[in-house]
Amino acid sequence: MARPHPTELRQRVVGFVELGHSHRETARIFQVSVRFVNNMVLLKARTGDLVSSPQGGWRSSKLAGHESFVLSRIDENGDLTLDDLRKELEERGVVVHRSSVGRLLARHKRSFKKNRSRQ
Repeated sequence: MARPHPTELRQRVVGFVELGHSHRETARIFQVSVRFVNNMVLLKARTGDLVSSPQGGWRSSKLAGHESFVLSRIDENGDLTLDDLRKELEERGVVVHRSSVGRLLARHKRSFKKNRSRQ
């Protein structure tokens, strides 16, 4: 993801527009897009500040509170598939994709790889 433009540039762009220059002229002089100029003018009018919003972040797993349930089900019945686990979670009110269940099991070093001892 690209980094936001520096606050100093944002202030200079808005200041130039406030002096009476057009958005297109400002974009050409500061070598930014016209959309950037428009967005900065709108941001200044709406919030009174030009600080960039935080980007990205971390979102915790929907399965964070259900790890013990999933792991206990695997211990009880090692033949459960990811779809079976997903359906059981859905019955408990947790709607997730099978890949989320797979990532949870991978974090706990559990695997569903076929091997001769399981066959």
